[in-house]
Amino acid sequence: MALDATDFKLLNLLQQDGRMSNLELAEKVFLSPSSCLRRVRMLEESGMISHYSAVLNPAALGLEVDAFVQVTMRRDVEHWHEHFTASIAAWPEVIGSYIITGEANYLLRVRARSLKHFSMFVLEKLYKTAGVLDIKSNIVLQTLKDTQAIAPELLHD
Repeated sequence: MALDATDFKLLNLLQQDGRMSNLELAEKVFLSPSSCLRRVRMLEESGMISHYSAVLNPAALGLEVDAFVQVTMRRDVEHWHEHFTASIAAWPEVIGSYIITGEANYLLRVRARSLKHFSMFVLEKLYKTAGVLDIKSNIVLQTLKDTQAIAPELLHD
């Protein structure tokens, strides 16, 4: 699907406020409401808009610890990747998981209520997972930038 300047504007506006009404959105991009709705539905159906959600404030919800954890696996354990990915899918503390390059196999983003909760997660879940060889944790001291939004200038030349 080829995107034009109006599509890029729609994507940017919806990233800023996914609850914006179709009428307000149409006015901001100078389209009729029906034409605007048609374009947004095409962006959704094409997968360019994958879903809508509310962004929660972890600190306001009592989640004091934000950490990035590198996990290195033993490769002599059968089905280590499948077992590990199934485990992290079930852990509510893991809010992001990535296969990475470098010495470690995975990078996890972990949220916890407290340092005690984080420690229990590492000791009772992570270390007890078959195939885990090494864990390196980095506790976030201050967040400078944290967004899921894709900058408009990255979307086109």
